[in-house]
Amino acid sequence: MKLTKPSVLAPLLTTPILLACSPAPQTETTKPTSAEFVAAAEADLAQEIERAGRAAWIYSNFITEDTAALASEAEQVFNDKAVKYASEAANVDASSLNDTDKRKLEILGRTITLPAPQNAEKSSELAQINSELNGMYGKGRYCFSDGRCLSQPEISSLMSTSTNADELLEVWQGWREISKPMRPLFTRQVELANEGAKELGYANVSELWQSKYDMPAPEFPKELDRLWGEVKPLYDALHCYVRGELGEQYGTDVIPQDGMIPAHLLGNLWSQQWGNVYDLVAPEGSAPSYDLTKILAEHNYDEIKMVEQAESFFTSLGFEPLPQTFWDRSLFIEPKDRDVVCHASAWDLDNEDDIRIKMCIQKNAEDFVVIHHELGHNIYQRAYKHQPFLFKDSANDGFHEAIGDTIALSITPEYLQQIGLLEDLPSKESDIGLLLRQALDKVAFLPFGLMIDQWRWKVYSGEITPENYNQAWWEMRAKYQGITSPVARSEEDFDPGAKYHVPASVPYTRYFLAHILQFQFHQALCETAGFEGDIHRCTIYGNEKAGQQLASMLEAGASKPWPEALAMVTGTKQMSGQPLLDYFAPLQTWLDEQNSSANRQCGW
Repeated sequence: MKLTKPSVLAPLLTTPILLACSPAPQTETTKPTSAEFVAAAEADLAQEIERAGRAAWIYSNFITEDTAALASEAEQVFNDKAVKYASEAANVDASSLNDTDKRKLEILGRTITLPAPQNAEKSSELAQINSELNGMYGKGRYCFSDGRCLSQPEISSLMSTSTNADELLEVWQGWREISKPMRPLFTRQVELANEGAKELGYANVSELWQSKYDMPAPEFPKELDRLWGEVKPLYDALHCYVRGELGEQYGTDVIPQDGMIPAHLLGNLWSQQWGNVYDLVAPEGSAPSYDLTKILAEHNYDEIKMVEQAESFFTSLGFEPLPQTFWDRSLFIEPKDRDVVCHASAWDLDNEDDIRIKMCIQKNAEDFVVIHHELGHNIYQRAYKHQPFLFKDSANDGFHEAIGDTIALSITPEYLQQIGLLEDLPSKESDIGLLLRQALDKVAFLPFGLMIDQWRWKVYSGEITPENYNQAWWEMRAKYQGITSPVARSEEDFDPGAKYHVPASVPYTRYFLAHILQFQFHQALCETAGFEGDIHRCTIYGNEKAGQQLASMLEAGASKPWPEALAMVTGTKQMSGQPLLDYFAPLQTWLDEQNSSANRQCGW
């Protein structure tokens, strides 16, 4: 899943960067009307976005002191102007505005992610901190004693395949060395951004972030609690099963059967997805009858061909092919001659057709799925290009993340057969293996997707102070995930910074929402496609009727509140975890049986 948006400049990945020049000066006798203010602000923002986007793109692809300075300067301009418009929007009389302009005014007031103080010196300081934090992450390496130095994608690759507990622990600890120097910068970033938020009329950045969901800010965390409560029993059953199986692999002295799972043994640098330990936990006879990574190699799928195949999924639904500039300007392969931010992301540089992805593609099954996800962002961006600038965004940020994952749910054996990668479909008896593999990624991710911002909201509100950043981080990982650090950690460490989205200041709740929404979208689109049978076997590949239904929502962009956009595909205005539970229902039954028969004591 992977995770698209960098920091304040990065909203251009899936949200418009709000970078602007001041409106044309008004004389004392020609104060603009409310409608004129909205129109002038929107025009300015639309005009300036491309310059900011190119600065951010160059920095992410060529990390140097010079590109960092350029990105920092662009970010400061963005922050200053976005804060200015947000401040002015808060004082505009909306009573005379039509519904469209009222919604634009609301968006103007809440778009910025990290609001800079209006003090020029502090605004510059915040921009510099943001740039430094991004650079620290992008240039991060762990070097072994033999001189080998690994980038984050290389470390992730090692952790996905190694079962050597000592080696896993070494690289797990080693990567977290890069984030230690981030702590003072992050602390200052919180102070400055909170000051900016207060100038906009918010109590803190947490309240600002929570206000972006077409409901009162205090109601949004309650909505998340409701959704988490719906799906938590499935996660608990999965955690119990995986802990038991890994206990047999590594020993119950390493993984106590009534406690938490050590973070380095789940096949992922952040323990956010567990699919890489599938071979260690899958029961005999339930393994999928095919290895997609191997099949891709057998069919000579290189990085470009993987992207071309993902594009063909969208064109089969009736969407237009990607423009030639996408192929000319995207980054597909990690360069060996420079530092880049390898984190997979989708970009829209001109709010028209200059769409790209930036990704250090690995030729494996995981990245085959990730590419479909990233192109989902690009297809969404292109679909709403005819909207006014302030509506060139998704209905909420979870929608943007969900679209590509909805398509990824259609990467079923039936799809692979249709595109010539599989000759024979696996029998229904293999479904448990396929569902288990998916659950290790999608279900295991749910509490991680929730807790990142639970931690940050408490940081920005002051409930978590700099003196206990790390302690609170691990307490929340324990509470939500049942995960523990494999070694003692202290406040000399800053483990949150080892996850890209923290130093990059990318709100993370969008990914939790996406993991709920994608199953709602998938179920509804499969019904439109006329699919009959178990929903986990459905693919909408090639069904233009489902494509048209999806396109109608994508084209609306942010012009409607998200409940209305949701209803355009699903027929309901409420998010629900039930479609996810329906999708994994056979696995839930199987997990409960396995845990019961092994007399496992679930929980931690």
